Amino acid sequence: MTIKLLAVGKTDDKDLQKLIDQYVKRLKHYGKFKIEIIPDIKKSKKMDENLQKQKEGELILAKTQASDILVLLDENGKNFSSVGFSTWLQKQMNTGMKQLIFVIGGPYGFSDEVYQRANQKISLSKMTFSHQMVRLFFTEQIYRAFTILKNEPYHHQ
Repeated sequence: MTIKLLAVGKTDDKDLQKLIDQYVKRLKHYGKFKIEIIPDIKKSKKMDENLQKQKEGELILAKTQASDILVLLDENGKNFSSVGFSTWLQKQMNTGMKQLIFVIGGPYGFSDEVYQRANQKISLSKMTFSHQMVRLFFTEQIYRAFTILKNEPYHHQ
C-alpha cells in the first residue's frame, strides 16, 4: 500500500521543510510514503473563498482514483491518540487497498465535492495550525504510528 499526503501549496520555510524531509526519509524503512504538492491557485487573491475551494477541490479530486481511500485532515474530524491512530492505520493496511491518501486543504478548507468524496475525516487537534506545520505534525505522526506498530522505542507511554 502507498500512503500519500496531498497538500495544497508549497512549504516556504526551509527549516520546516528539512524536518519534514527527515521524517519522509525515515518512513522509507516502513513502506511507500510520499508527499505530493498541488500548486497554489493563481490569482487566488481576487477570488472569493468558495471559488478558490472549488478550484482546489477539482485539483485534489483529479489526483485520486475511485479505489483510493481519501482521508481529509480536518478540524471537525475524528480525534485519535497516537496509539489509536496506529491501530486505525493498521486496519487500513489490512484491507489490501492500493492507496491511502491524506489531504491537507487550502486556507479555506475543502469544497463540498471533496467532502462528499472523502471516506473519513481526521483531526490532529481542535487548535488551528498553519498548513505548513500540519505537514510536519502529520508526517511525524505517520512515522510514530509505524514505530508503535513495530514496537520500536520511539513512542513512550
